[in-house]
Amino acid sequence: MKGTSWQIWIDTGGTFTDCLATAPSGDVRRLKILSSSVLRGTIIKRIGPRLLQVSMVWPTPKDIYAGFAFRMIGSSFHGTIKSVHLEHSIIELDKPLPGKLTTGFEITTAEEVPVLAARILTGTPLQNPFPPIEMKLGSTRGTNALLERKGARTALLVTAGFRDLLTIGNQQRPDLFTLNIRKTVPLYDLVIPVAERIDANGEVLLPLSDEMIREVIRDLKKRKIESVAVAFLNSYRNPIHEQQLGAALQTAGFSFVSLSTALSRQIKIVPRAETAVANAYLDPIIRKYVDGIRSGLSLARLSIMTSAGSLVRSDSFYPKDSLLSGPAGGVVGAAHQALQSGIHHMIAFDMGGTSTDVSLYNNRYDYRFESRVGNFSILSPSLSIETIAAGGGSICDFDGHRFTVGPHSAGASPGPACYGAGGPLTITDVNLLLGRLDPDYFVIPIQKEHAASALERLLIRIQKKTGRKPDGVRVLESFVQIANEKMADAIKKISVQQGHDPHEFALLSFGGAGGQHACALASMVGIKKVLVPYDAGLLSAYGMGQAAIERFEEEQVLQPWESFSNQLDTTLQRLADTARHRLMQEDLPRDTIQWKKSLLFLRFYGQETAIEIEYHAGDPVLDSFRKKYVAVYGHWIDRKIEVESVKVLVAAEPIQAKRPAHRIIAYKPRPSKTGIMYTRGKKITGKIYQWENLKPGAQIDGPALVISGNSTTFIDGEWRWVLDAHNHALLTRRASVSRVDASSRHSPEALLELFTNRFTALAQEMGALLQRTSFSVNVKERLDFSCALLDERGHLVVNAPHIPVHLGSLGVCVREVAKVISWKPGDVIITNHPAYGGSHLPDVTLIKPVFHRRQLIGFVANRAHHAEIGGKQPGSMPADARCLAEEGVVIAPTYLVKGGKPQWKAIEQLLVHSPYPTRSLSENLADLNGALAAVHLGDQGLRTLCYQYGAATIKKQMKALHRYAAGSLRETIKRLSKKRYAATERLDDGATLHVEVLRQKDTITVDFTGSSKVHPGNLNATRAIVQSVVLYCLRLLVDKPLPMNEGLMDPVTMRLPQGLLNPNWATHDPALLPAVVGGNTEVSQRLTDTLLKAFGLAACSQGTMNNVLFGNASFGYYETICGGTGAGPGFDGADAVHQHMTNTRITDPEVMEFRYPVRLCRFEIRRNSGGRGRWNGGNGIVREIEFTTDLDINLLTQHRVERPYGMAGGGAGKAGEQWIQHPDGRKTLLKGMDSASVKGGDRLIINTPGGGAWGR
Repeated sequence: MKGTSWQIWIDTGGTFTDCLATAPSGDVRRLKILSSSVLRGTIIKRIGPRLLQVSMVWPTPKDIYAGFAFRMIGSSFHGTIKSVHLEHSIIELDKPLPGKLTTGFEITTAEEVPVLAARILTGTPLQNPFPPIEMKLGSTRGTNALLERKGARTALLVTAGFRDLLTIGNQQRPDLFTLNIRKTVPLYDLVIPVAERIDANGEVLLPLSDEMIREVIRDLKKRKIESVAVAFLNSYRNPIHEQQLGAALQTAGFSFVSLSTALSRQIKIVPRAETAVANAYLDPIIRKYVDGIRSGLSLARLSIMTSAGSLVRSDSFYPKDSLLSGPAGGVVGAAHQALQSGIHHMIAFDMGGTSTDVSLYNNRYDYRFESRVGNFSILSPSLSIETIAAGGGSICDFDGHRFTVGPHSAGASPGPACYGAGGPLTITDVNLLLGRLDPDYFVIPIQKEHAASALERLLIRIQKKTGRKPDGVRVLESFVQIANEKMADAIKKISVQQGHDPHEFALLSFGGAGGQHACALASMVGIKKVLVPYDAGLLSAYGMGQAAIERFEEEQVLQPWESFSNQLDTTLQRLADTARHRLMQEDLPRDTIQWKKSLLFLRFYGQETAIEIEYHAGDPVLDSFRKKYVAVYGHWIDRKIEVESVKVLVAAEPIQAKRPAHRIIAYKPRPSKTGIMYTRGKKITGKIYQWENLKPGAQIDGPALVISGNSTTFIDGEWRWVLDAHNHALLTRRASVSRVDASSRHSPEALLELFTNRFTALAQEMGALLQRTSFSVNVKERLDFSCALLDERGHLVVNAPHIPVHLGSLGVCVREVAKVISWKPGDVIITNHPAYGGSHLPDVTLIKPVFHRRQLIGFVANRAHHAEIGGKQPGSMPADARCLAEEGVVIAPTYLVKGGKPQWKAIEQLLVHSPYPTRSLSENLADLNGALAAVHLGDQGLRTLCYQYGAATIKKQMKALHRYAAGSLRETIKRLSKKRYAATERLDDGATLHVEVLRQKDTITVDFTGSSKVHPGNLNATRAIVQSVVLYCLRLLVDKPLPMNEGLMDPVTMRLPQGLLNPNWATHDPALLPAVVGGNTEVSQRLTDTLLKAFGLAACSQGTMNNVLFGNASFGYYETICGGTGAGPGFDGADAVHQHMTNTRITDPEVMEFRYPVRLCRFEIRRNSGGRGRWNGGNGIVREIEFTTDLDINLLTQHRVERPYGMAGGGAGKAGEQWIQHPDGRKTLLKGMDSASVKGGDRLIINTPGGGAWGR
C-alpha cells in the first residue's frame, strides 16, 4: 500500500477528534472535528424554499456533502443535503424548509467519527468508495464508557468464598475525612461464586465439575448476561479452570469472555479480576465501534493505539489495552518531535481542558504495568504518565479565606465564562483577560466581556468577605501562579521523586492550553529549553502515526535469582519468539520485526515492589540491580533476591521518511498585530504573530504571542522563541529568574493557597521518598506512615497523611522531645517512646530541626510502622503484654544523627541489646535509612523555600495557615446548636471512656474526666493518641477541604486526667511502664466513636482495627481488617472498609498465600451485620484463614462484647466474633484480646462488626 494509500492518524477525544492525513502525493492535511460525528454551522438566511445561506468553515475544497443528513438545532426539522455551493456557503436540501428557522444546524453521515473524518480528509462523497487507507486510531471511547458506566451487562465468575472481592478491594476509603464513605461500585451486574480451588503452587484442590459449569451457564442465560469475566484464585499459577470454563462459555454461545489469565499472568487476584471485569464490560461496546469503522472503511487497514504507545491490529487487541491511548499518543508524538530537533531528554507537558498530563522521556520510554483509570486498577502495559486535575477549564474561585484553582472543571458545558453559556471563571478566562489568548484566533467564538463579568463577580465576593476589593490583575496572576505550581508539582513527581534532575531536560509543550503556561512552568522547575511543535494541538494524532506495532510478552517467575538465572536467556528467547510469531501472523515483514528490549523485575525476598532492570545477554544482573536499588532507595541490605517477572518487547518499526534539511537564516519577523497583555503586574502592548506566516530562523523575544491554527504560545519576557528547520519553536531563557518571590503581587488570600500548596507538596515529597526507600511492606504497601512539617514551636503545619492516628501525635512528639533534647543544625532525633508523644513501639518517629542561617525555622518529621521491633512475640504487638518492655525495644529520644554524623552503632546496640530485642535488625536499619532520607529531603525543601521567599515570609505563612485552621473551627463552633455535649462508651472489658464537650462562644473544652484508670493490660492510650482523635473529629466537624493543621486546637482546651487515656510516665524503666499497643490501635478507634457520639455526627463504626498477627521464630505477619461504618443523617454506612483512625491496605489473597503458610478460604461481606434503621449501618466482613503449619496467633480487637451503637433510634451493629475451627469439628472461641497456638489444618474465622444505623 506504500505510495498508493492514504496515511490517516486519528485521536478521538471526549469532545474533539484530531486528525492528520498524508495523501499518496505527500500532501499533509489537518482536521479537528467534533467527536459526536457532526459538523455544525450557523444559519444566516433563507434564500429559497429549499436553499439556506449559512456561516460555516467547510473542511473540504470540493462539495462531497450530497446525501449528508441535515438537522436544524432546536427544531424538529431534518432533511438531506442535495448539494452545497462552497464559495457562497449555500445548502440545497431535498425538501422545503419550515416557516420558522433557528440559528444553528448540524450535518452528519451517521458514520463513526473516524469514518467521517476519513471521508472529509480524502474528499470522498457518500456515493463513492474510499481509496486505500492505512488508519492508525486512538480513542477515548473505552475510557468514556468506563467512567460513564455505559458498558455491557457483565457477570464476574470468581472462586467461591470471594464473591465480594472487588467490593472489598484493598479495604481503604478514598477520603480520610468523610463520614459518608462512597466506595466505587464494581462494573458487573452479577457475580457468581464458582466451586473450584487451586493452591498457591498451582495444584488443584477442588476440581471444577461439569455440573458446576452447567449451573453457571444456566444462571448467566437466565440473567441475560452479555459479557463474562472469569477470575479464579491462583489461576496465575495454573489457568486450567479458567480455560475450562472459558471454553464451555464459548460453546454455550457467549461471544464475549474475558479470562483474567489471558489478559495478565501477574500475581494479585484483585487487580487481575478488576482488569478482567473492565475488559468484559467494554468488549461488546468497543467491538461494535471498531466493526462500524471497519465496515465503513472496507479497504482500510486499521491499527489501534495502545496505552503503551504501540499499535495492534484491530482484530487482535483487548479493550483494556487502549484506555490511555490518547495520552500515550501524545507522549510518542512528543518524543518524535523532540528527536527531530535533537532533544533526547524531555518532559512532555500536555495541558488540555480538564487535566494536564506529564511524562518523562530519558532517551527511552518509561512504562508502568498497572494503571489507574478513574477508580479502576488495570493490568496493562502503559506509558508512565502523571495526570492532575488542572486544565484550561479548571474553576478559579474563593472559599472565603483563600483562592482555589480546581480540582473541578467547567467542562465543555457550560464551559468557561468566555463561552457565553453562564460558566464560571476558569484558567481559560484568566489567560484571555491577561492577553495570553486572542479571541480572534480561538478555535470557537469566545467573548472577553463574559470573562470580565465573571471576574468582577468574584472580586465583589472577595470584597464582601474581606472588606477590600483586590486589584483584578493581581488576582488573575495569582490564579495562574496557583495553577502553574500544581503542574510543577506533577513534573517533580516524575522527575525529582524518581531521581531525575529537571534541569537536564527540555520541556515539550502541547495540548490546547500548554503554550500559555510553558515558559512560567519551565522557569519554576529550572528547565532552560522549551519545545513547542507546530502541531502542538494535534500531537496525539501525530503520535499515532509514529507508533510502532509492538507486542509485550511476560512471564511471572517468583523464584530466587540463584535458581532462575540459568533459565533466564532461554526464557527470554521463548517469550521473544512468541511475540515475533504473533506479529508475523499480522502479515508484518520479518525484516521489520526487532527484539527491542528485555526487562527483568527483581526485588528482595519479602518485598512487594520490584525494580525494573533492562537486560542484554551477558549483563551482570546483580550488579545492575544493586546499582539501581541504591540509586532509588539510598541503601542496600543483604537478603535473598527474587525474580518477580520478566518481560520482552518485540516491535515492527515503521520506516521513517527523512525530512529535507532547510537552510536557516535568522531574522526578526514583523508582527501581525499588537495587543494588550499583563505580565508581572504591568500592562504592556505586546506583539502578536501568526505562526503560518513565519519561516525557519524567525526569532521573537517576549513578551509576545504566537498563534497557529491549533495552539497559542505566550512568550514570557525572559524567553526567546526561535523557529527551527522542522517548524518547531525552541524557546530558551534569555535571563535568569529572580529566586525571591515578589509577594507584593499576590493578595493574602492568594498567598495562603500558594503556601498551603507549597508546604503540602513538601510533606508529600517526603512521604513519596519514605515509601520508595523503605523496606517494610507496612510502609511500602500498607502505607502505615505519615510525614509532617511543623513550625518553630513544634505545631503541625501540614502533613501527608495515610494513618489518622498519627495526625496530631507528631506535634505532641516534637514538643515533648524538645523538653529533653537541645536542637542543633544537622541533628536527627529518633524515638518511639509513648511518654514523648509516641503511639506504640512499632511506630518509630524521626525528627529533624530545620535551620536557616542559624535560625530555627521549623521541623520535619515522619512516623513509620516497623514490622518487627522486638517484644514477647513476632510483630511486636503481643495481646497479653502487661508492661511496655514486653512490647519491644523502647527508644527514648536520642540522636540518630548528631551534628551531621550518623550514630548507627549506638542505634544497633539499642535494637539488639534490649530485654526483648528486634528479630529483624537489617530491616529496621533499612527502614530507618528510608525515614532518614525523607527528613533530609524535607530539611532541604524547607531551606530552599527560605532561600526562595525569605525566612520571614515562611514563618508568616505558617502562622497564616495556623490562623486559617483556627478560624475555620471557630466558625464551626459558633454554629453548634448546644452548649454541652457528652457521651460514654465502654471497652469490651468494661473500662469506661467518657467525654464532655462544653461550648463557650467560639471555643470548646474537651474533658475526658470520668474515663477509667490505667489499664492492667495494653489498652492504654497516650496524650498524643488522644490529641490525634480530637484533631480528627474536629476536622470532620469543620467538613471542608482543610490541611491538617494544629491551629484546629487553638480554640480547644483539653482536660486529660491521669488514667487509661494518660498514664503516668514518671519512671524510666520500661518494665514498670504500662503497655500501650491496644491503646494505639483499639482505644483510638473507640475514643473516636465516643467523641462522635457526643457530637451526634454519625452512628458508631466497627470501632476496631481487627489486628491479626501470626508467625513463628522465622517470620511474622500483621494485618488490620475492615468492617462496617456507621450511618448518618441522609446516608447509609459503607460495607467492608476502614474508617476513622486507620486506613491501611490489606494484603492481596494470592500474595498472602504465596508468601505465608496459610490458605485464605473466605473473604466476603458479613451480610446483615449492620444495624437496621432509616439509614442502615454498613456490614462487616467474614475472613477465614486456614493454617498449613503450626503457628502462634495474636488478636487485638474490640466490639466483641459491646455492640456498635445506633443513633436517633437506629439499631446497633452486630458485635464481632472470632474462633478457631479445628479439623475434627471442635471450635475454640477467642476473646477480643487473645493469643493462641494453632496447628496445621486449623482455621481462624473472624467476623468483624457492622456499623450502627441512624433513625428509626
